[in-house]
Amino acid sequence: MAKLRLTLACGAYDLLRALIGGVVTPSGIDLNVLTMASPERHGRMLRHAEFDVCELSLVAYLVARDQDRPFTAIPAFPHRRFRHGYVVKRANCGIEKPKDLNGKRVGLDTLQNSAGLWMRGILQDHYGVDLKSIEWWCQEEEDIPLEPAKWMRIRRVPKRKNIDQMLLEDELEGALYPETLPSIRNRSPKVALLFPNPKEAEIDYYKKSGIFPIMHTVVIKNDILEKNPWAAVSILQAFQQAKEVCYRHMKDPRNFALVWVKELMQEQEAIFGPDPWPYNLEDNRKALEAVVRYEYDQGMIKKKSKIEDLFFPASLQEIQEYL
Repeated sequence: MAKLRLTLACGAYDLLRALIGGVVTPSGIDLNVLTMASPERHGRMLRHAEFDVCELSLVAYLVARDQDRPFTAIPAFPHRRFRHGYVVKRANCGIEKPKDLNGKRVGLDTLQNSAGLWMRGILQDHYGVDLKSIEWWCQEEEDIPLEPAKWMRIRRVPKRKNIDQMLLEDELEGALYPETLPSIRNRSPKVALLFPNPKEAEIDYYKKSGIFPIMHTVVIKNDILEKNPWAAVSILQAFQQAKEVCYRHMKDPRNFALVWVKELMQEQEAIFGPDPWPYNLEDNRKALEAVVRYEYDQGMIKKKSKIEDLFFPASLQEIQEYL
């Protein structure tokens, strides 16, 4: 029987290297893997549905699902990141602690960006920030058109300007941005991180919340799932196998150009346990329920769906049914 031919678009992560290089292959599937950066990959999938399988922004996926776009996620989450280190403040504008963002002007890439959505929710839940009081300045057009909650005060960054420029020119007091802003990279005295020790703040947040924020999931076109539901299981298993290969690779310090890699690995395991990147629903329920709540409260989705309704297969029982 001929294998099912599918194209996967994803990032070139160490967790996926075995899948990208063909060391791991999904059973019954001839997988053509294309690696590309997030903005291009997300835009091509959300605007044109170009790929059969795609690593996609979790936040954008929930918006797409809410609008009945024709793809469904599997419970694989290959990119996660804490974002305390991406919250920037303008120096000497009265911001010393997170709550000082109240009433200020804060720049975003887009509302749908996972980094910004997570940090808006975290700032509100854990640091007393009143999102309703802030004027949000968006730099890029949304990949999927949406109407945010009426209480959100949304402004558009003028053409020929950007978030970093507006910070330096005193037109914004802060930014929640998915990448390190040039002014931070260049150590400009006009800007600083809101959390001066991001790692310490992130560990504290994790210990209190139990959440390691999920940036991306993996989606499969619905027409493929309808005809070949087993393919979801095969792809999920391949992602898991690739991750296990990565973990074995990480046990040898010779594979890293890091001086204290062994100590870093020990610290990570002490905080997160042996698998910080679990691919299932139960271990990710807190994070998934939080992101659904954030999007619903901010008007980005109209339906507050159950987690099981957003993923396929939703449970180990369903996985067994397709084996």
